[in-house]
Amino acid sequence: MNVRAVVICLLLALAACGGPSLGGGNCCEVTVNVTVPEGSGTVYMPGNRPELGPWSPDAYAMSGDGPVRTATLSIPKGSTFEYKFTLGSWERQAVDTDNRELVNFRVVVTEHLSVDHEIRQFRDDPLVFIEDWQGSDVKGTLVYWTDVESDFLDYPRNVAIWLPPGYDEAGDARYPVLYMHDGMVLFDPRFGGGGGGDIWEVDDVVVELIEEGRIRPVIVVGAWNSQDRFREYSPWHGAPDYARFLIEELMPRVNAEFRTLTGPADTAAMGASMGGLLSWYLVTRHPDNFGACGCMSSSMHLSERVIGEWAAQMAVDDPDETPFIVRDIENGLVPPDGVRYWLDYGSLEADPFAEPHDAIHAWLVDSGLEEGDDFVLRVYEGAGHNEAAWSARMADPLVFIFGNR
Repeated sequence: MNVRAVVICLLLALAACGGPSLGGGNCCEVTVNVTVPEGSGTVYMPGNRPELGPWSPDAYAMSGDGPVRTATLSIPKGSTFEYKFTLGSWERQAVDTDNRELVNFRVVVTEHLSVDHEIRQFRDDPLVFIEDWQGSDVKGTLVYWTDVESDFLDYPRNVAIWLPPGYDEAGDARYPVLYMHDGMVLFDPRFGGGGGGDIWEVDDVVVELIEEGRIRPVIVVGAWNSQDRFREYSPWHGAPDYARFLIEELMPRVNAEFRTLTGPADTAAMGASMGGLLSWYLVTRHPDNFGACGCMSSSMHLSERVIGEWAAQMAVDDPDETPFIVRDIENGLVPPDGVRYWLDYGSLEADPFAEPHDAIHAWLVDSGLEEGDDFVLRVYEGAGHNEAAWSARMADPLVFIFGNR
């Protein structure tokens, strides 16, 4: 985090507490103590406070170098304080004895308090699971490229390439390609997902659809995210550079090493939350490369105000509450010819997801796209914002994108 970001975070924290003193009664001192395994190295505490990133896996190092690590923060009274523990990345976060991600620790702050935790283990280095990809019980074949460098991104990343069953025996057969985001939670349950070890189970869903004859066999490419995920995935910030990484660096390598069908008719993007927003961007701004997208629980409500809440270091003065995507539509954005959009969200996340999706629906209809053929916008009753919910319904966008038409 740069100096400007630190200053912004401190100012926000002080403002929330009514000043630098605890004497005003607006803020409480919260001390978090955690016992960790010997030799754990530096332990970090990401959380929903500005000084913790927010939610940056390596922004706030806890004090101490023995089995007990400590952090003390000033938290506004009445706040719900949420946090986790990592060894500097989400791949090395605290897990239970079954290697499943722990749910967020949560404290409702009503007074000065001290909280104690014990962490039995942190997730192993991901290379252990990458080298033992067969141990994931994946259907098909996983090929990993590790620490892939980019001229357009600040951080290298791992990339998972999934080949459907029968790929090696299929001779010269070529396959469409689905590029997915947040690639670490697509196939291997040992990497786990949000709050309970859930993953998308992409291989299970795709294989079932292939066996039922509902979609063509497809290659899935999942680039892992980085600590700069929010900026990289935002169409109004880092996504143009991320698109160059995909289009100019990753896609040519995939096409050179695997039997792919190239061109937008056989190339799609899919993701959820910020990954869904990125998928929308790739199709809308790069239709010569991506012909369809699956945008699930997409962060279409992203605005200057939301950015100020999610990423204090990117906050602006007098933030606009209008979603960026609504502003773009009002300024004359036109959907490209021939592209296809799948958009959805769960009823449990309807506020604030519904309003911008309504505006997008009107935009697509007014632009002459046919609902059901050129685009789908669907609300899933009882669905929340997590990997389990996306896995349960991802067959629908897959059939829309790759099914027989």
